[in-house]
Amino acid sequence: MRDKSKEILLEVKNLSVRFGKKKKAYTAVDDVSFNIYKGETFGLVGESGSGKTTIGRAIARINETAGGEIFFKGKKINGKISRELDKEVTRKIQMIFQDPMASLNERAKVDYIVSEGLYNLKNFKNEEERKVKVEKALLDVGLLPEFSSRFPHEFSGGQRQRIGISRALVMDPELIIADEPISALDVSIRAQVLNLLSNLQKEKGLTYLLISHDLSVVRFTTDRLAIIHKGKIVELAETEKLFNNPVHPYTRALLSAIPIPDPRIERKRVIEVYDPRPDDSNNYKNTWVEVEADHFVLVNESLERSIL
Repeated sequence: MRDKSKEILLEVKNLSVRFGKKKKAYTAVDDVSFNIYKGETFGLVGESGSGKTTIGRAIARINETAGGEIFFKGKKINGKISRELDKEVTRKIQMIFQDPMASLNERAKVDYIVSEGLYNLKNFKNEEERKVKVEKALLDVGLLPEFSSRFPHEFSGGQRQRIGISRALVMDPELIIADEPISALDVSIRAQVLNLLSNLQKEKGLTYLLISHDLSVVRFTTDRLAIIHKGKIVELAETEKLFNNPVHPYTRALLSAIPIPDPRIERKRVIEVYDPRPDDSNNYKNTWVEVEADHFVLVNESLERSIL
C-alpha cells in the first residue's frame, strides 16, 4: 500500500485503540494501516461509531494507542516521546473540529482563541509578532483583522468554522486533520468552506486527513479514500477507482445510499444492505487483497472467492 514515488508524511501501522479495562474493554480501532502522502487529501469514511474520529485523535496524540505505530516524517509519535518531538507534533499536526460552536471558548475573544497554540508553545518572539501572525491567519480564511476583538457568539456558523481553521493555520502546520469540518454548517455555506480548504492547500502545501460520513463530499475533495467499518479499514483506493469499482459489500452499501438529485433515477435506485455475518472475523481470517493497482480490499475466504 505504498507508492515509492511519493513522499510519505504520515504512516499508520497496525494501529489499535481501546477504551476501558479488562472485561469492559472496547476495541474502537483494530489493526488499521495506511499512509498519507505529502500534499494530498486522504479521506477516511464510515458511519457513526466506526472509529474514524478515534484514529484522527490518536494521530494528534489526544487518544492513547493500545497497539501499533504512528510515524510522522519518519519519527514515531505515539506512546512515550521526547518533549521536543511532542512540541513538534503539536505544532505540525493540527485539527479542525466538527462543531465550530463547541470547539471555541465562548468566554474568550477571537484574538486569544487563535493565539492559544502560540501561547502554549511560546511560538512568537514578542507581542507584535503574535498580533501579526493572528492577523495573517484571519486574513487567510477571509476574515478581517478587527474581528479579533469580538466573541464567537457574534459570528455565523460559517465564520466560526473559519476562526477554527485560522486557529490551526496560525501554527504553520504540515498536516491538518479535518474532522467532519462542514457537517454542522448550513448547506448554503458548505461549498465555501470546502473551497477555502482547497485553496489553502494549494497556497501553503498542506496535507489533509479528511474524516467524513458523506461520500458525496469526499468524492470531489479527496485523492485517496479509505472505508472503515467497526474499527477496521475494509477498502482503500484512489477515490475515483473506489467509486467506479467498489468491491467490498460494505462499500457498495454506502455508495448505494447516496441520494441522486434526478427524481426519475432516484425512484429506480436500489439500496444495498450490508450483512456482516458472512465476513465475521471470528469465522475467517481477514487478509488484504489488491484487486487492481493501488486498490486494496479486506476479504475473508468466502468474499475472496466471490470477487476474484
